[in-house]
Amino acid sequence: TPQSTSPAAHPNSRFTTPLGNCPSISNRWDKPEGVPISAIIFGGRRDKAASLVLESLDWQHGVYLGATMASESTAAAEGQVGVIRRDPMAMRPFCGYHIGDYLEHWLSFEQRLTQAPKIFHVNWFRKGMNGRYLWPGFRENLRVLIWMLNRVDKKAQGVITPAGVMPNPKDIMLQGLDIPKEDLAELLSVSPEEWTEELSDQQQFFDSIGKRLPQAIWQEWGKTRDRFGLEP
Repeated sequence: TPQSTSPAAHPNSRFTTPLGNCPSISNRWDKPEGVPISAIIFGGRRDKAASLVLESLDWQHGVYLGATMASESTAAAEGQVGVIRRDPMAMRPFCGYHIGDYLEHWLSFEQRLTQAPKIFHVNWFRKGMNGRYLWPGFRENLRVLIWMLNRVDKKAQGVITPAGVMPNPKDIMLQGLDIPKEDLAELLSVSPEEWTEELSDQQQFFDSIGKRLPQAIWQEWGKTRDRFGLEP
């Protein structure tokens, strides 16, 4: 109540409701055999480096994308503005065991899945040189989700870049959306200069995890660096 002298909930608490209340949920959601998963989407809040949407090259690369998920602090209350905070799979505050073992668990699924889900990474918050958001976000994100669904159904093309697979601008449904071509090109670009800084920050984060970080994650980091043509 407003008169209470103590918090009503933990600062990191969530509002929850029974899953069966979701009208769009699969009618097989509680079946013992489970529900097939076609895609997994990771995402962060980044001003630069991270493109609008990225598809992993394979499962191991997808786990690397999840392991390097990050957001930049946006308010003074969170500390210094613009600091990159790594949060693998958005699970770091909730993981009940060592994060390196958690990533190894993700990697192990490749050998146990008959058809691995595609893995994507999205970033709705990329900014241009003037600090303006390049993508409108909100309901317009559905346009990017449609490309992902079409990739799952093998109905859409993709362009292989050093960071992963991205759509051509023409592959995104833009009808009715007033967005400059230059903004879309920047949203779907990868900058070696930005990725030099990005890979350096990833390396520091991986070092902080220690020896229990799976070697496969280091391998993907090295492969990404090599695809960008950066020096070891």
